[in-house]
Parts: sequence; C-alpha cells; structure tokens
Amino acid sequence: MMKQQKLRVALILPAYNEAAVVGDVIKNLHKVFASSAYDASIILVDDGSVDGTARVAEQAGANVIRHILNTGSGGATATGLAYAREQGFTLAATLDADGQHDPHDVLKGLDEQLSTSADLLIGSRLMGDSTEHMSLVRRFLNRSASLVTFVLFGVNVTDSQSGLRIFSKNALENLRWRTTGYEFCSEMLWRARQANLVVTEYPIKTIYTDHSISKPNGQSSWNAFNIVKTLIRQRIVELFSE
Repeated sequence: MMKQQKLRVALILPAYNEAAVVGDVIKNLHKVFASSAYDASIILVDDGSVDGTARVAEQAGANVIRHILNTGSGGATATGLAYAREQGFTLAATLDADGQHDPHDVLKGLDEQLSTSADLLIGSRLMGDSTEHMSLVRRFLNRSASLVTFVLFGVNVTDSQSGLRIFSKNALENLRWRTTGYEFCSEMLWRARQANLVVTEYPIKTIYTDHSISKPNGQSSWNAFNIVKTLIRQRIVELFSE
C-alpha cells in the first residue's frame, strides 16, 4: 500500500531582533510537526535584524530569507507568503517569532482549516478562556482594532491583530495588501473580503513571556492611533478612486 503523501505546509515567522528566543521557537515547532500529518518547512523572514536572528534561526533548522532593511511586520509577512506561493506550498501559517504562540495551536489551526475549508483562519486570543490571561490594556487595544476593522471594512472578527493565521492555497494565490506596518493586519482582512475569501477564527492560548512583554509594543496606544489614521486615509483614497 502506498503511503499517503503529506501536505506541504510553510510555517512563516516574520522576525526582527529575536535572536534571544527564536532558536527555541523553531526547535519547538520542529518537535511538534515531526510526527504530524504535514510536511512542514519553517521559513524565517529576518526583517533587517541587527542581533544575529538569521544566524540563530539557521542553526535551529529554519530556512532564512533576509531583508536588508526593516520593512515592518506587513512587509515581512508578505515576503514569507510570496515565497510559499512561489514554492508551491499547499498551506501556510504565520506566527510570531517571540514565542507568543503555542506550536500545538498552529497544528490545530491547520487541521481546522482542512475540515472547514476556510481561506483565512485567524487564531483568536479573545475567544474562550484565553482572554483572562491578556492584560486589560492589550485586550482593549485588540478589541478596539477589531471594531475599527469592522467599521471601515465590514469584516467582523474578535482578534484582527493576531499574528497566528492559516492561509489556504486560494488565499496564497489571491490575497495581497499594500501596507507594511502593523496596519496590514486590518488591511489583510479587507483585501480578503474584496477577494471573496472565507475568513473564520478559532481559539488559541494567550502566551506572554518576559521577552515578549519587554519588547517595544507595536500595538501601544500611540501606535494604535497611527494605525487607525493610516487605515482611514487609505480607505478614503480608495473610495474616491473606485
């Protein structure tokens, strides 16, 4: 009897100055996916890091794509997905490189995508019991961003800013966005809606390490204001260009 061929999956980690933790993140992904039903390749997009992130990732067994300059989370994510598309992967998952996501949640999302046929499946930290582990400030900012996403673009999700996302083959081939900073999280959902892609969510754990808490928060109140301003400006420009 012929062995069933495993689905090729790209596990994409956009990373900026994560040398202190990314090695363990990659090793844990390898452990979880070694016995899974997927042929998983770990792809780290080093977004202009200056701390040896690329070297550590390569030593841990990841394929590394390097940006000479820091482009932002949206730019690094787009690079990783473009690589997955060009290499013919069946599915792709993005996750944070700082250890905020449980590899088992990534695996669960891939399984759920196959059972639901969603095009874009978002791992939500605001569903189920995981919410209680998130600080009130982060919870408020995330819910506010999701509200803005709904008001501007008509996409209703609980955690628009989650970095854990599962992309179908259809999404890999048809989903694009223009922004490169954190605002891409909301724009991605907008573009998914424009492309008639099916967007759903599933609950994931909320994990905050000392490292992730100590990092400058891209979702701070001031940055959140700038993200909303950028999205509103882009929405207005496209309304008048339609």
